[in-house]
Amino acid sequence: MITRDQSALLAPVERDLRLDLFRGIGLWMIFLDHIPHDVVAWLTLRNYGFSDAAEFFVFISGYLVGWIYGPIVAGGWFLAAMKRLWRRAAELYVAHIMLFLLFTAQIARTARRFDNPMYQHEFNVFNFLSHPDELIGQAILLKYKPVNLDVLPLYITLVLASPFIIWCLVRRPNLTLAASVVLYVLSRWLNWNIASYPPGTTWYFNPFCWQLMFVFAAWCGVGQIDKIAGWVWSRAAMGLAAAWLVFALLIVMTWHVPALEALIPKWMIKAIYPIDKTDLDMLRFTHFLALAIWVTHFISRKWRVLHGAWLRPVILCGQHSLPIFCLGVFLSFSAHWILTQYTKGVWEQLAVSIVGIAIMIGAAWLLDRAKRVPELFVKVTEVEEPEIVESAQAAPPGAAPANR
Repeated sequence: MITRDQSALLAPVERDLRLDLFRGIGLWMIFLDHIPHDVVAWLTLRNYGFSDAAEFFVFISGYLVGWIYGPIVAGGWFLAAMKRLWRRAAELYVAHIMLFLLFTAQIARTARRFDNPMYQHEFNVFNFLSHPDELIGQAILLKYKPVNLDVLPLYITLVLASPFIIWCLVRRPNLTLAASVVLYVLSRWLNWNIASYPPGTTWYFNPFCWQLMFVFAAWCGVGQIDKIAGWVWSRAAMGLAAAWLVFALLIVMTWHVPALEALIPKWMIKAIYPIDKTDLDMLRFTHFLALAIWVTHFISRKWRVLHGAWLRPVILCGQHSLPIFCLGVFLSFSAHWILTQYTKGVWEQLAVSIVGIAIMIGAAWLLDRAKRVPELFVKVTEVEEPEIVESAQAAPPGAAPANR
């Protein structure tokens, strides 16, 4: 018999504004990275290391799942946790389908308005516009995805699996993490992935590989990272992490300055390339961990700046990540066609980037204000209709009414 702890459902969860901060930063980076040849995109992480905003989102999502739902599952409320998480997965699925339809319509309208079929091919919607009857079914099955819409299917898959991941982590955390590592290795070795469309293609984010980032983050979220905190933030570990960040920076600089590539030994080039994003190359994974070690060292949960006005805009975006992500996809394409059809000058690039981020902040502020408005509920109770009593003469003398 399962013993349920009622306090597990009622215990308050303290919000960690650092997670909202870095999720908001990740949303801004995704928006900027999706604008081709944007000078402002030089501010994003991918230009200075192996990892980028994708690692941000998967890690933060996994950590939150472990942190919030770990105690609930440990308290015996597995079905309650599964209900909430699967409802979230359903919300993500609906958001993805709606984003797919609106994003495709935006691209089709732009291509027709400017008589430029380049957009249809560049964003992988040409086949959909040619055969919508077939492709709509593939989109519903998450097999067909336009460019920039790959991360939500990965997130949906991980959230669907998260109740079982948390159940295992609560009972055997280290064994569950080891099983995740084994699945990662096997999926890379045997080329496991989910089939996509057109036939012969696979998901851009391989869930069998990216689950390692999610499970490791959930492992940290259920409290296992506290057991090795002394080792993780030791001088030796932080020194090794700093050296790895510097190495990644030097390698990435060779992508931007070809002359520097001659300084890299050929054996090293063969060893590190290709740095695969689809299968979550270990260089990306370890680079993110090294960055996380230093960030958490300098920014604590009680950092006063988190409650200041300067970081409030980006934190607001992080607190409403799903709608702001969807909005960012539309804004990035809008910025793309503006720069393509009119001008690609530096000032124009700055303008579309700043305006796009300002719109995201404004939308997040409106969502926050709407959330603060009280919700009114009218309690509806079912009232049974009184039975029709036949004539009093038909009732036996002294009999009481039926619904009394």
